[in-house]
Amino acid sequence: MTQQDHTQGSAAADAMVAEADTGARSATGVQGKAILALCIIWSVFQLYIASKLPGILAQLTGFSDFANIVAQARYVHLAFAIALATLAFPLFKSSPRDRIPAYDWVLLALGVGACLYLVIFRYQIADRPGLWNSSDIAVSATGMIVLMICVYRALGLPLVVIASTFVLFAFFGGYSEWVRELTNYGGSSLSKALGHYWMQTEGVFGVALGVSTTMIFLFVLFGALLDRAGGGNWFIKVAIAMLGALRGGPAKASVLSSMLTGMISGSSIANTVTTGTFTIPLMKRIGFSAEKAGAVEVASSTNGQLTPPVMGAAAFLMVEYVNIPYIDVVKHAFLPAVISYIALLYIVHLESLKIGLEGLQKRGRRIGVLMILILFLSGFIFLGVAAFLMIGVRALLEPVVGDTIYVALAIVAVLYVFLVAVAARYPDVEVDDPNAAVPEAPRLTPTLLGGAYFALPIFILVWNLMVRTESLDRLSPALSAFWATIFMIIVALTHRPLKAFFRKRDFAAEMTAGWNDFVQGLIMGARNMIGIGVATGAAGIIVGTISLTGAHQVIAQVIEVVSGGHLMVLLFLVAVLSLILGMGLPTTANYIVVSSLMAPVIVTVGAQSGLTVPLIAVHMFVFYFGILADDTPPVGLAAYAAAAISRGDPIKTGIQGFGYDIRTALLPFLFIFNTDLLLIDVGPLKAVFVFAVALIAMLLFAAATQGYFIAKSRLWETGVLLLIAFTLFRPGYFLDQISEKYAEASGPAAISLMSEQPDASDIRLIVAGPDFDTGDIRRTTIVIPAIAEDATAALEEQGLTVLPEDETLVLEEPFPGTAHFDTLGTEYDFYGDTPVVIEKIQVENDRLPKEIFFIPAFLLLAALVLIQRRRATQPAF
Repeated sequence: MTQQDHTQGSAAADAMVAEADTGARSATGVQGKAILALCIIWSVFQLYIASKLPGILAQLTGFSDFANIVAQARYVHLAFAIALATLAFPLFKSSPRDRIPAYDWVLLALGVGACLYLVIFRYQIADRPGLWNSSDIAVSATGMIVLMICVYRALGLPLVVIASTFVLFAFFGGYSEWVRELTNYGGSSLSKALGHYWMQTEGVFGVALGVSTTMIFLFVLFGALLDRAGGGNWFIKVAIAMLGALRGGPAKASVLSSMLTGMISGSSIANTVTTGTFTIPLMKRIGFSAEKAGAVEVASSTNGQLTPPVMGAAAFLMVEYVNIPYIDVVKHAFLPAVISYIALLYIVHLESLKIGLEGLQKRGRRIGVLMILILFLSGFIFLGVAAFLMIGVRALLEPVVGDTIYVALAIVAVLYVFLVAVAARYPDVEVDDPNAAVPEAPRLTPTLLGGAYFALPIFILVWNLMVRTESLDRLSPALSAFWATIFMIIVALTHRPLKAFFRKRDFAAEMTAGWNDFVQGLIMGARNMIGIGVATGAAGIIVGTISLTGAHQVIAQVIEVVSGGHLMVLLFLVAVLSLILGMGLPTTANYIVVSSLMAPVIVTVGAQSGLTVPLIAVHMFVFYFGILADDTPPVGLAAYAAAAISRGDPIKTGIQGFGYDIRTALLPFLFIFNTDLLLIDVGPLKAVFVFAVALIAMLLFAAATQGYFIAKSRLWETGVLLLIAFTLFRPGYFLDQISEKYAEASGPAAISLMSEQPDASDIRLIVAGPDFDTGDIRRTTIVIPAIAEDATAALEEQGLTVLPEDETLVLEEPFPGTAHFDTLGTEYDFYGDTPVVIEKIQVENDRLPKEIFFIPAFLLLAALVLIQRRRATQPAF
């Protein structure tokens, strides 16, 4: 690739990011300054409502609106998003890029006015809940239309089509007899539907937009400030320094740097361009084809959206939708993400072996694979030791000084100044030219220490989110992001002048450069949020339609009929539909759409087939496949961005990227059937064991997909690798073939069997009865914990009342608010001629441990290693 080709490719990729994420219009003069000013004001507003300033100002001035604006923040948030989407994204391809036409100013006024109407007239609206007047309906219709136009501008047609389909269903779905029978929905009037969508918090201004307002913006702003200050480039350079000299080093560095930037990035496309601009030309330089170079970057960047702590901001939505603490979301997502990334590194290594590639030249001593592993693990050890020391210092000082927050701030300040002083001794971590005549991997020590202070804001973020102490509760995600962003602002403003001070150079010039970084970070944070802001509003339409009509039941019914009740067919259909629904959507909207539509399908239809899994596993399943849409042709926006840089074919890049991501597509099926992978009810020692076995299994699966292990694999060897991987992932499958998993009983015998179970062990109840809507007999499975020697108490604890009649266990309707009311109370007709009964109960048999099958699997692996070693023509590493 020539310098000109690289420049053109980077420009095309940057244009794609602007088109998809930040806005393709570059207005000049006063109009351009107005866009920038609006971005800055939006960022400052979000910091203001996240802080304690509103309450302080209200108390000092006696003017309550300083504090009231926080309660109205989501309306103002969407107003900013609509305004910037209108100004920054041209409506048509032929629309001017250098100025804002008059019709856009009209649309801006209508959209912002529709949002602020809910703020200005909030008291009058509160006095007439559900009784919307003509002004309310006119404003709602206007707001909905402008919002859809903004979604089209910022994100294209996919989300507009999906949201419009659901709006049409709300208005006309009641005309279908089948829909009426299935959902009891008879259609909606214009007033009722528009009021539901716009005038209350069930639709556009629902949970998704609320999370965007309080959490997502702050995390996106944090990432923008970190990248603008130089943290993103530091991630890339550290990855190149650590892995660049290894076989296929630039590709491995691409994987690592994309993981690091992806953890805090909200966009697969932006992640692809940020790291790919540097790594893709290097990969091509050492021998990767254009398509494979782009595919490695695409697979790395899309997987970044699956990696805690941010997960493309979906982690915070999961907190609301699954109703579990944030720390649990991170815990459940951690193991699959790490396994997936290590497997991708291995795939890159196998590709390098097949092509016979080498790494970059590097001055000084090279780092071996073992040392890299030690360094990688030492990063986690360092964080653990730092957390332990902070907890210890707080425990020692709390009895003396009381609140130790100021002590913690002082420690962080001293540590920051010290790390900047150390960094000042080394050259700045500059952005290198990937097309340099003789590209070299930088040395690790000066690169790592030259920007180590960038890790401090991330440490503060993770500390507040996940560690803190027992006596001091963890901060909410919003407050954690706020304080991390405040510290990141301090870093952006001061790291340049501080280094100039220690180097005795021009202090004033570096002060100006730091201020520019801060301002540009505010602007980029807001521009990166435009698409997310309007997308969460539009996704709220889908959620609102489901709450208004029960539309998810229709989708569940269709999938149930098509799958024929077969569990694997059901999961495959949901996976495919999640891929389709996720095409062309940003991560946040992607998760809202696929989780709202597909997660209830797995829960409902799966329970009828006997599949009962934790809700977080279901949400992770659909989220994984929704994210994989970013590299799946024909849409695959991340693949198009990578191809723009590599100058390769975007369809081939997407196909190759999905080929690399097959290992990621396998994981959701695995953790649906083996929730140990999500660390659900798994202790520390077992977690280490699960990680080790699952990692080996995934590496073997990756080797099978690449047709190369120690040497090029024969067809039967590939089959053996797949068999070993399957055995390690699902040893219970083979145990089920030789020993019944469950003991079953019905009628009075079921009560006796329940009483024999130890405390807290799982009891599966298979419930059968007439469907509330259709009257057809349907079955579902629920799980309750046992209470030793008291089956009745175990049932009553879950709000279930059972009346034995002859040999039948008749189930009474559960009361609202009890554990299984949503599963049973709203789905079954308890007052028909046919009773709802507990058909049978199932409890796990006492069997051999399923891990016994690991022994033959590892023996088979050892035999395969011995066979392939004879044909090996080069070292494995």
